[in-house]
Amino acid sequence: MNKTVFEISKMDCLSEENLIRMKLDEISSIANLEFDLSNRKLTVFHSGAYHEIEKSVLELNLGGKRISTEETGRKDFQENENQKKLLWTVLGINFAFFLIELTTGFISKSLGLIADSLDMLADSLVYGISLFAVGGTLVRKKLVAKLAGYFQITLALIGFIEVLRRFFGAEKLPDFSTMIIVSIFALLANGVCLFLLQKSKSKDEAHMKASMIFTSNDVIINLGVILAGVLVNWLNSNKPDLIIGTIVFGLVIQGAIRILKLSK
Repeated sequence: MNKTVFEISKMDCLSEENLIRMKLDEISSIANLEFDLSNRKLTVFHSGAYHEIEKSVLELNLGGKRISTEETGRKDFQENENQKKLLWTVLGINFAFFLIELTTGFISKSLGLIADSLDMLADSLVYGISLFAVGGTLVRKKLVAKLAGYFQITLALIGFIEVLRRFFGAEKLPDFSTMIIVSIFALLANGVCLFLLQKSKSKDEAHMKASMIFTSNDVIINLGVILAGVLVNWLNSNKPDLIIGTIVFGLVIQGAIRILKLSK
């Protein structure tokens, strides 16, 4: 049995972990995967050479880099019984805030909140793919990934069209207070997800590292919407909301492209 360690610089949360799991699922030589999200490390236990595994990791464009490969005597791998429960919990939190942000985004006329809701939905889709495709064939998993990817791209493109319409049209200012309050709660929700994940991954670490929180894309997006809300009020303009909406819609499309790569 061999042990190969990878550094995955863009692996910030469970969403990227599940993308990696789905990508490597088709490689029969892999015995087990161990993720260290706080340090962005992936340890793969496998038989034979590492080259096929390395190729698959690099294809995800998550900043993967092989650190080391060595022999190991380890053969027993215990599956975490709480992993599925954790996945359902994180999926539930993300999907709930997708609905909350989507609803309040329409009510407050904030594209920033609507865009952030799609980012929450994107994470939910990745978790859902892992849950609903468990035990399924590789063909089934790829089909679900393809549908999820195209669905995300469609929603994001609709968002871009709305940005253009509001940029050139006369629109009322979004409700900045709603933007800020809802984004703060979304920020807390993402923090809870990261805390649960970190707690489940290591008995030695009962809390998240600060660096893990503030480098997470989801947290950065939440902070961006909060800042946009402040600027909307300060500048008396809807442009900050449109800018953050455009950025997040772009990130949603980027995530969708990653998912679509899994369907090839």
